[in-house]
Amino acid sequence: MIQQDSEITTTSKPARYRLRFSFGSALVTGLGTIGLLFLTLPILALIIRSIQNRAWENMPGSAIPEAILLSFVSTSMTILATAMFGTPLAYILARRKFPFKRLAMVLVELPIVLPPAVAGLALLITFGRRGLFGPVLGELGISLSFTFAAVVMAQTFVAAPFYIRSAQIGFQSIPIEIEEAARVDGAGGFRLFWLVTLPIARRALAAGLVLCWARALGEFGATILFAGSLQGRTQTMPLLIYNIFERDIDAAIWTGLILVAIALVALLISHWLARNAKEQDTLVGTI
Repeated sequence: MIQQDSEITTTSKPARYRLRFSFGSALVTGLGTIGLLFLTLPILALIIRSIQNRAWENMPGSAIPEAILLSFVSTSMTILATAMFGTPLAYILARRKFPFKRLAMVLVELPIVLPPAVAGLALLITFGRRGLFGPVLGELGISLSFTFAAVVMAQTFVAAPFYIRSAQIGFQSIPIEIEEAARVDGAGGFRLFWLVTLPIARRALAAGLVLCWARALGEFGATILFAGSLQGRTQTMPLLIYNIFERDIDAAIWTGLILVAIALVALLISHWLARNAKEQDTLVGTI
């Protein structure tokens, strides 16, 4: 009798566990579906609305080509500045030890979570005519606020941390033994960095640059506060959407779809590069 009871107990437990697992699985699936719909439906609605209204027939004259050209030129300069100054900074954060390193890492990544309006205000207070460096720049005949240079600075300020974080992870994934072996063979200093470290981390760096470029392309808040929205001078594509939204919703939708398509392509490229970088890290780790 005791044996039968034990058999009933052992056979009844999996059924309860299966019931609990099914309820938990359904709950997780339901919540995940809600999250997926919330994140994807607005984009689908934008596409559907553009098809229904034939938004492409209401392009705002020459404003879109000018905004596209300005956006691509400014983001290209942002990428160059970010790669030039962000790569050494990422390597220092990844490889060297110094006082207050954690604080420096937090400050570097702070613009990622900083409200864009606050970022623009901080840039204006720092580099504006009446800002911290305004008088010094004025004596040199340099005016940064509400110029094309301000667009590049705003984009770099909010987008560079994405590249620096990715580059730092890429440098940290390189085994120290590889660099030490290169030093034994005679490489050192900048030569070691250029010929050994940089090629190994190139995919992580490329993925970070793509994300940085996509973030710079969509920058709005910091740009409008620090650079303004002057057509042909500082009006990038996000600013164009803001300016034409009230008078021509279809034109704003069409411009927004262009940004969505560009951002999607950039994200796919970044994921592909990141996946290849991970596979390369696995291969390097097995050598």
